[in-house]
Amino acid sequence: MSGLLKGLAVTLKTMKRSPVTGQYPDPNKRLPVQERFMGFPALTWDYTADEPYCTGCMVCVRECPTQCMSATMKDNPQHPEGKSKRRKIIDEFEINLNRCILCGICVDVCNFDAIEMSHEHEQSRYVRDGSRVDLPALLEMGKAYQHDTGWQPTQAKNIGRPDDAEKKKRPVRASKD
Repeated sequence: MSGLLKGLAVTLKTMKRSPVTGQYPDPNKRLPVQERFMGFPALTWDYTADEPYCTGCMVCVRECPTQCMSATMKDNPQHPEGKSKRRKIIDEFEINLNRCILCGICVDVCNFDAIEMSHEHEQSRYVRDGSRVDLPALLEMGKAYQHDTGWQPTQAKNIGRPDDAEKKKRPVRASKD
C-alpha cells in the first residue's frame, strides 16, 4: 500500500511541472539551443573587409579525421587595392555533412578564425547528395551564427581594418653606424 501512495505522490508532483520536451516539427514550440551546442561547421564572414576569413590554407581539410571537406584558394582581388590584409582567399569550399562527426578539430586548427561550430543541426534532405554544403551555404550558416551569438574573432590579426594595421606598425629605428 505504501508503494502505491509513493507512486501517486510522484505522479502528482510531476503533473504540476511545466513540460521539458518541445514539439519538434513546430518551430514555435522548439526549445532554444544552448550556447555550448556544437552543430555543423560554418565559415565566418569578415564584415570589415567584406570577405570571408577563410584563406583556403587547407589545414582543416588535412586535419579532418573523416576527410569530409574539400577546398581551393585563389588570389584575393582586394589585396592589391589595399582593402584587405589577406593575399589569398577561399575560392571553393565543400563539406559533406553526412561524413562530419562534429569533433571540432577543424575549428581548433584554424589560424584565421575562419570556421566555427554553428548551432545548425537540421540539414537532412531526401536526396543522396543533399548533405553536401558548398561555400555560399556555409557562409550563410556562419553569418547566421555570428548574428545570433554576437561572435567576434579571437585572433589579433583578424581584429580591425587593414588600414589600422598599417598605423600600428612601429617606425624603424635608425642604426647607430
